[in-house]
Amino acid sequence: MALQDKYKELIDAAKAAGVNDLKVTEQNNVLHIDGTASSGQVKDNLWAIYGKIDPDYRAGDLILNIDASAAAGTKAKVITQSSNLNIRKGPGTDQEILGKAAHGEIITVISKPNDQWSLVRTDKGVEGYAYSQYLEQA
Repeated sequence: MALQDKYKELIDAAKAAGVNDLKVTEQNNVLHIDGTASSGQVKDNLWAIYGKIDPDYRAGDLILNIDASAAAGTKAKVITQSSNLNIRKGPGTDQEILGKAAHGEIITVISKPNDQWSLVRTDKGVEGYAYSQYLEQA
């Protein structure tokens, strides 16, 4: 099965949601979907579709790089015990760590796709998913 066929639902959803600068390319048996979402909810919906297609995110044949940095959000304080909070590429502990937010740091919550994960952005511009139990409204 061609990768664009496998991820057709995801590509169609990105188009339907109006993802700006949408680019779908295939290189070395990996499909790259890049673009800019108008809201965190759009990005969350795309990750949810990806999760249906590859529930454990183990296929390793897709890179979903959707930027939602233009989306507005609320502020939250990182309430880890003492360590930094990991910010990940997607909503799951198996996802790549893109950066960290320090204990006590105030970050922006763009959206909350479920009870466990929040799409966040630091003041340094790192955007990704953080475990919601370590955030409290600022």
